[in-house]
Amino acid sequence: MSNHALAERHRLAQLLTAAGPDAPTLCEGWTTRDLAAHLVVRERRPDAAAGIRVGALAGWTRRVQDGYAERPYEELVRLFRAGPPVYSPFALPGADEAANTVEYFVHAEDVLRAADDWTPQPVPPGRAEALWRRLPMIARLEAGRRSPVRLALVHPDGRSLTVGPAGSPTVRLTGEPAELVLFTYGRGARTTLTVDGDPDALEALRHVLPLPPK
Repeated sequence: MSNHALAERHRLAQLLTAAGPDAPTLCEGWTTRDLAAHLVVRERRPDAAAGIRVGALAGWTRRVQDGYAERPYEELVRLFRAGPPVYSPFALPGADEAANTVEYFVHAEDVLRAADDWTPQPVPPGRAEALWRRLPMIARLEAGRRSPVRLALVHPDGRSLTVGPAGSPTVRLTGEPAELVLFTYGRGARTTLTVDGDPDALEALRHVLPLPPK
């Protein structure tokens, strides 16, 4: 059985520790302290975690998260590293791996790539393949619903998937699964993707989903 989520949990905890509580992240408006509080609330406060996705509950989630953010930073990182408590939905067999492999990978990169001198960290082949397997659903739910153009997401080995409005111009994005996943979550400006397409289509896409620097 794979342990990609567990490995990404420990990598993220290490990055948070190394960065300290006041470092920037790619989560708009959040420091590393805010991100650590979010991670703890998400798996230790089911009563508040729903507001992450449900707008009507967002105020309650924000208040709970702000309260956690006032705790010592080292405590937040320790709680996150320790994993979900027994009452958390993420403690159910298989739930952590299914729900958190991508979540923790993206947030680890949010810490890593927020630095001006960032360089990509190698992704183990098995984890890269796990990210690729999850990409079709992520791409449809995240980028596909937002993009004004058709998106062709292309693996370096030639595998590809297409999302977005049919009949519209196509933008082709080629890169490792990790880079494609980050693009779908709006982190494209800090990726190493190769992007090809009609200039007007690229400009329309750039207004909705960031792209790597020209």
